[in-house]
Amino acid sequence: MAAVDPVGGNRGVLGFKEIVQLVEGDLAKVENLFEEQMRSDVPLVAEIARYVRDGGGKRIRPALLLLAARLCASGGDRAILLAGVVEFIHSATLLHDDIIDGATVRRGRRSVNSRWGNDITVLLGDFLYTKAMSMALSQDNLRILRLLSDVTLRMTEGQLLEIEHDRDIDVTPDEHVDIIRRKTADLFAACTRIGAMLGDSGDEKEQALARYGLHLGICFQMIDDLLDFTATEEVLGKPVASDLRDGKLTLPTIFLMQRGGAAAREKVAAVLEDGGFERVSRDELVRLAWDSGAIDEARRLAADYAKRALADLAPFERTTYREALAYLPEFLLARDR
Repeated sequence: MAAVDPVGGNRGVLGFKEIVQLVEGDLAKVENLFEEQMRSDVPLVAEIARYVRDGGGKRIRPALLLLAARLCASGGDRAILLAGVVEFIHSATLLHDDIIDGATVRRGRRSVNSRWGNDITVLLGDFLYTKAMSMALSQDNLRILRLLSDVTLRMTEGQLLEIEHDRDIDVTPDEHVDIIRRKTADLFAACTRIGAMLGDSGDEKEQALARYGLHLGICFQMIDDLLDFTATEEVLGKPVASDLRDGKLTLPTIFLMQRGGAAAREKVAAVLEDGGFERVSRDELVRLAWDSGAIDEARRLAADYAKRALADLAPFERTTYREALAYLPEFLLARDR
């Protein structure tokens, strides 16, 4: 299948494995590092760590860091270790998010909190955060450590803002994008910035790669929100429409209320009040969102951020690593899971 190139025209869309094959050897080392660093004298920690690791995931954040480092003529053991650090931070965030959301499924199987309970899960999340900072400290790079500390704080702020706007029918698109930036995109930006920092590529390229990661991360989450609203559970591997059911208003529903007027607001409000689709079905809301143009508007905004990410790569010469990064926005726009 071909997807629209955000900069115009059509190109075949590569799969994620094809895009990151340039660093697949390093990604394998990140997996080994994850296993090594999760060893513990506490059997329960090792057991849950294996469960988390075996849950898979695309490892897009480590891949971003590794590709950015290679683009800036760096890489090696430092990049592999720091790629492991960002994956530890991401994994910790997922554990805590699942507790807050009361999630029971993650990547097609039981979530950690549903299997071991909230108390153990929050402690394992704390373990992962602490392990990540300990690993980062071993690099003796204050700039990188400060960046990782700052982004972890912003992710926490994003989660707090999301809770503050829980069931807030008046949340604006700008407020939602701010939450996306803090919760998701700032870590993407940290990954690409760290890659540039390892290569000592200069301020201009470091800033460009940080912007690339930020815009890519916003696009990633916007597509994730769209899939939650429109995909099927069989394809997505987790319950669909969980955002709205949990009281989170994302761009498809925000634009639906803006375009659909009072009637649409009443239907969304009913779902929020019920905590489910008792009075208004999910299919009805999805149909209204398509008919009103809300889905198309949300997708256009995601494509705009994909286009920005591509433009951010302008300061770099055309290399295989730049091309791999240039394919990622297209891959995100074509995602179906």
